[in-house]
Amino acid sequence: MSGQKRKDTKMTENEFLLQDRLAKIRSTIGQYGEENFFVSFSGGKDSTVLSALIDMALPGNKIPRVFANTGIEYNMIVDFVEKVKDQPHTWELIMLQPKRPIKETLNEEGYPFKSKEHAAAVASYQIHGNKDGKWIQGYLAKEGRYACPNLLRYQFTDEVDRMGFKISDKCCYRLKEEPLKNYQKENKRPYGILGLMREEGGRRNRTQCLRFKGGKFKNFQPMAVVTKDWEEWFIETYHVEICDIYKEPYSLERTGCKGCPFNPHLQKDLEMLKEKFPSEYKQCEIIWKPVYKEYRRIGYRLKDEKKE
Repeated sequence: MSGQKRKDTKMTENEFLLQDRLAKIRSTIGQYGEENFFVSFSGGKDSTVLSALIDMALPGNKIPRVFANTGIEYNMIVDFVEKVKDQPHTWELIMLQPKRPIKETLNEEGYPFKSKEHAAAVASYQIHGNKDGKWIQGYLAKEGRYACPNLLRYQFTDEVDRMGFKISDKCCYRLKEEPLKNYQKENKRPYGILGLMREEGGRRNRTQCLRFKGGKFKNFQPMAVVTKDWEEWFIETYHVEICDIYKEPYSLERTGCKGCPFNPHLQKDLEMLKEKFPSEYKQCEIIWKPVYKEYRRIGYRLKDEKKE
């Protein structure tokens, strides 16, 4: 009996948060004008839930969903986006492409490594060669989950040049954010609606529901305060169709660019790709080759199969 009571209370909490988010969506979009918004739609679980929330809050809305295809999205995600595009909606789904292909972007800008914060710090060191800079020292002084592991500290020494490739946090910007920014400007829709969740950690820890810059409203992140448990409840309760790649037998926790070196579950996801989608696995090995080679050499995030 007490267990049933706890379940009912939990459901009430979920419904309360849902109504709170719907009210926030109505008030924010009403304040700034529907015609000024677009939804960043990746085809992933978070953005699919976000799109469903907006339709629930504003039936008949015409806010466009915009998909930035980096060229290294999971095939199942692209197929899902195409399926959504072909379904009848009051809104349009727009598909964008980056200006340059991913391999060219990586060679010019640099490769992701560990996390965006780590990659940005190493990029600064590679460019300026100043390990004693305040920002880099701040990163190296961190402790806990977001600290720089000891086995990666060589990247703030001359040894980093031995790798033979540049590290950077810029590929996400070039392949996703820049096409979206260009869309905003060209279509006079200055406010993006994003499916970011604070619970996911990293830089997203700073995610705010309403983001301002220089006192001006920049974008809207209505899912900032929800949790993964709430998201699963919403999907199940309201029968939200999500991409099958999140379900058995694939069970990916996150998607984004496949094989991305920023992914802490990279080994697990590559093993799934190798078994289920060998051609996509080979694509990842080619695109991210320099980083994968270094990960395996130092035993970070990937196993060196030759040593097993």
